[in-house]
Amino acid sequence: MAPPDSADDDAADAIEVVDQGTLLRFTFDDLLRYAGPGSPGGVAMAFVAMRAAFAHLDPDQPVQRREVVIETAFRGPGGRDGFEHVTRALTDGRYLVTDALEHPERGMALEQFVFRFVYRDRECTLLVREGVVTDEFVLMARKDDRTPEEEREFTAMKQGLADRLLAGQPETAFDLS
Repeated sequence: MAPPDSADDDAADAIEVVDQGTLLRFTFDDLLRYAGPGSPGGVAMAFVAMRAAFAHLDPDQPVQRREVVIETAFRGPGGRDGFEHVTRALTDGRYLVTDALEHPERGMALEQFVFRFVYRDRECTLLVREGVVTDEFVLMARKDDRTPEEEREFTAMKQGLADRLLAGQPETAFDLS
């Protein structure tokens, strides 16, 4: 399943933020164009996480782009690029990758998929739900010397993760606290 075409996306399938009084709207395709094709699963993870978090942090209006702070244990480049494209948090020093947020008790597949968002006087933490990411996926991601066949398999796994994340609502992918 290919990612939805941005021309067909409706407001529910986009992230809206405000920057200097201007409303900005980002689709998954926008984030993927910024990040490039190498990490569609990580880009989808960031996209769906922001949709879930922003709806909680300010349910009445789009968040102010440059007031969002993001902390995570997730080290993937697609996630980083997705968060950066929408919030500019990396550029502005409001994006932190820290192993302090890891939850090793959740197992290898889930321990690093933790996202903490702070916005003004509100905050929330998202934990990826069981079954969204597999041990097989994490093992392949951590493998440095993948064969060409494993590279093809991992590329398919990353696209599969993106497809699963984009097919559901944010609350099907994350538990919010």
